[in-house]
Amino acid sequence: MKDNEPFAVGPYAVTNYVMEAKRAQMQGLRNAKQVALDVAKEFEQISGRSYGLFEEYRMEDADYAMVIIGSAAGTGKDTVDMLRKQGVRAGLLKIRLFRPFPAEEIAEALKNVKYLAIMDRTEDYNGHCGPLGAEIKSALYNADLHPATLNYCYGIGGRDVTVESLASVFEDLKTVEETGKLGETYRYLSVRE
Repeated sequence: MKDNEPFAVGPYAVTNYVMEAKRAQMQGLRNAKQVALDVAKEFEQISGRSYGLFEEYRMEDADYAMVIIGSAAGTGKDTVDMLRKQGVRAGLLKIRLFRPFPAEEIAEALKNVKYLAIMDRTEDYNGHCGPLGAEIKSALYNADLHPATLNYCYGIGGRDVTVESLASVFEDLKTVEETGKLGETYRYLSVRE
């Protein structure tokens, strides 16, 4: 190859085939969900630890639930345990696989929840929810489920996430139950005013 000869690097499709290529990519993404479950099953046989698309924590009878991703889920579990000791039927759903989004499975896991907090550790700048909020709300809508839902942006830039701060989210859900009013549905947690 000479320096002055043009060449293409990476995937290439002429305009006549772009739609078909995109559809094939989507099918591959859909197939990835089962691949993730298959790999998790193999890992369980090796390690004894079970991982699925998400983890349900104390969700069996939860009226109030929090959906969260990542390391803050540990703090969320501590919060749920504290609230359970106080008689609050709290639960937590920890998302493990974001793409492809397991919408139907998550909707099934949340079908009995009455009050829901969705925790986004990022900002989407759409003005009404974070990326996890958008996915969860879409999943619930498609399943015709309508829990009272608040979406929180939290922990940006390493801001501390504590049991107390997450407990305040459940307090907000209880206020929604008591008043029947959602108020602002997209909120910031532990932000200085």
